[in-house]
Amino acid sequence: MSDAGRQSFTDKAGAAMKPDSQKTTTESMGDSMKGMADSVASTMQPNSEKSGGQRMGDAMSGNSNHNDESLMGMAKNAMGMGNNK
Repeated sequence: MSDAGRQSFTDKAGAAMKPDSQKTTTESMGDSMKGMADSVASTMQPNSEKSGGQRMGDAMSGNSNHNDESLMGMAKNAMGMGNNK
């Protein structure tokens, strides 16, 4: 379960699993805005104040207060569904 004020893990997974080529412009913009807002929230909240589940979710989605590519992003790119084709 994600911490209060953060994007839910199911929303993140749903957005990540749909190929970018199948998203409408509105969906892409919405995903981008939600992702940026969640990234800002991750950066603003110290890791020491995050729940264990949120720390794990941030690590998988790349919101670990640093700029590493997310595990979800790496998997998506490996399947040819990401931006780095």
